[in-house]
Amino acid sequence: MSLHNDLTPNTLRSAFGRFPSGIAALCAVIDGKPQGIVASSFTVGVSLEPPLVMFAVQNTSRTWPLVRHAGRIGVSVLGTEHDGVCRQIASKNGDRFAGLSLHRTDQDALFLNDAALWLDCSVHQEFPAGDHQVVLLEVHGLSTHDGAHDPLVFHDSAFRRLVQPAFV
Repeated sequence: MSLHNDLTPNTLRSAFGRFPSGIAALCAVIDGKPQGIVASSFTVGVSLEPPLVMFAVQNTSRTWPLVRHAGRIGVSVLGTEHDGVCRQIASKNGDRFAGLSLHRTDQDALFLNDAALWLDCSVHQEFPAGDHQVVLLEVHGLSTHDGAHDPLVFHDSAFRRLVQPAFV
């Protein structure tokens, strides 16, 4: 195997896709309407004191400028039954929340039911990073849903499920 210098966006996207990642929906109610984005760059455990998580969002996102100003953002770490939900929320057309089972907090954070984890967050800090923004979110509350829903994983440009190995 040898290294090459083809660092075009398509080559990088394909290469970066070799690293499996969880999927999170970041949603809030803005002016009475649900808004949200889906992030495969979501990372937990950035900091425990204060509790911080992070993700990266493209500078061209039309939805993040709306969601970033929400007082609270509901982060739902998606489960295996959410692969269609990811595509629906990420869609650029139609009602992206039609038919979804949602939970809204008093502070307008919006969560997807049946998620593996909920994190109630606010924007802590943003940093420019090339064609993206890196966003640190401060966690104000959480709800774990142990064993109820296996996480959805994005790997090699496809949604995947974690499979338990069969032991003999």
